[in-house]
Amino acid sequence: MLNSQKMRIEIICIGDELLIGQTINTNASWLGQTFSSIGAQVVKSSCIADDKNEIISALNHVSEGIHAVIITGGLGPTKDDITKHTLCEYFNTELEIHAPTLEKIQAFFAARNRPMLESNNLQAALPKDCTILTNNYGTAAGMWFEKNGLIYISLPGVPYEMKGIISEEVVPRFQERFQLNSIYHKTALTQGLGESFLAEKIKDWEEALKVQKLSLAYLPSPGIVKLRITSFKGQRDALLIDRYMSELNLLIPEYFYGFDDDTLPSVIGGILKEKRKTVGTVESCTSGLLASQLTSIPGSSAYFLGSILSYSNDLKMNLVGVKKDTLEKFGAVSEQTAIEMADAGRKILGVDFCISTTGIAGPDGGSVEKPVGLVWIGISSENGTFAKKYRFGDHRERNILMTILSAQNLLRLNL
Repeated sequence: MLNSQKMRIEIICIGDELLIGQTINTNASWLGQTFSSIGAQVVKSSCIADDKNEIISALNHVSEGIHAVIITGGLGPTKDDITKHTLCEYFNTELEIHAPTLEKIQAFFAARNRPMLESNNLQAALPKDCTILTNNYGTAAGMWFEKNGLIYISLPGVPYEMKGIISEEVVPRFQERFQLNSIYHKTALTQGLGESFLAEKIKDWEEALKVQKLSLAYLPSPGIVKLRITSFKGQRDALLIDRYMSELNLLIPEYFYGFDDDTLPSVIGGILKEKRKTVGTVESCTSGLLASQLTSIPGSSAYFLGSILSYSNDLKMNLVGVKKDTLEKFGAVSEQTAIEMADAGRKILGVDFCISTTGIAGPDGGSVEKPVGLVWIGISSENGTFAKKYRFGDHRERNILMTILSAQNLLRLNL
């Protein structure tokens, strides 16, 4: 049995569609998370073309000290999927029909009342000298080879098929073969404060983590900073990490909104359901995208009633009821307009809470007084109506994203 600290994994993703940017390589990310969670370390990940010479070159140049190579892609029924044939050449073996796999493929098509083509039958042609890994979610079986003490695992590139084989076939084998000490992660999610400012606010808390030999990683993205605490002792430190997370929430409650896979829409939805309250939006610069986010959660119809998209000043006046004097005196992007949008929206939509957004997303439309990136977000409830000013940047898509995130967090803080 090999100690988990010495187990090193390399990932090779095959596919021209990955290299030209047509398909995003989510497989490598998921594999990294999965192997990390069981105590194995991914030390290298690469994408290569559906090309025999590229595949063989990648296999010949596996990094030193690697114990397992995970290969994804190139196992489909079409002629451009050449991985199986290339692996046969590399491992000096040949294809033969694997009867159990053929039966699974036949059953797969029969259950869907679809005819089988010869190319589908050929998916049951698998290398003789390998262990077949069952695919319960599709027709391309996985393959486990061993050569010179190194494990090579070839898997389909379709994400849900690959994930099924990893979870059901590969991880159990790794856990039997290697002494894996699982790593325990917990991630806090924050919104509204940049990485450097956040680090300054929590520096004493971070130092306390180091004393406990817990590591902290800052994972920033536009509008959100994730804080991941890691323990190499596994679940033994779970309660300790939970305690530090509670302390963090007390330190930065206005920014801290959840853990791990939480999202602002899911957190907001949970609060609204618990309080039996409803919400709606009146949007200008976000063009309905805020409503789209809030309704991305299953069951959102229990609390989200509707939205008004009032992009033009005419619709702000005629549909929402913003006063002409307000627009002429203060402009569409102003505290007063955001307040009137939110207040009128709450009454029109008949909701407990209404959020309004109005801003200059860019790249044009800004001025010295009102630059690109200026946004006002309004909140109206039975407790009153107010608006908050934000200054983002020059990038249109990022300004819209930041507005959506900030609006959700502002709503969360006022529920």
